[in-house]
Amino acid sequence: MLKVSAYRNVQLPESVQRPAQAGNGVPKGTAAASDFKTALNETLKQTRGVTFSAHAQARLHSRGVTLDQTTLDALSSAIDKAEAKGARESLVLSDDAAYVVSVKNRTVITAFDRDSLRDGVFTAIDSAVIL
Repeated sequence: MLKVSAYRNVQLPESVQRPAQAGNGVPKGTAAASDFKTALNETLKQTRGVTFSAHAQARLHSRGVTLDQTTLDALSSAIDKAEAKGARESLVLSDDAAYVVSVKNRTVITAFDRDSLRDGVFTAIDSAVIL
């Protein structure tokens, strides 16, 4: 039986087309793959929104915290700042609430209203952003 690794350096003739890369159907290294990657990156830059875990949604609802577009934009900006500094889990403080955010996933893990902050102890964070 031959080992699969024995075939790693085999060069295929140009007349034999290599299969498409898994996932996007475009062979890696082609102009189409480069265009796709560029378009995807541009779309991600434009839609760097914030998501909320089920736990955070329940906390927001139970504590009567409402979010408008301005607050969502401020959260997104705070996550961008934390990401630029290499943060992983960040506490974002606003005038009305506090949010514990997974920076990598751009997800609010939990949220606190102003009254809940008085006795709050925040653990498992490595940074804080004040809005």
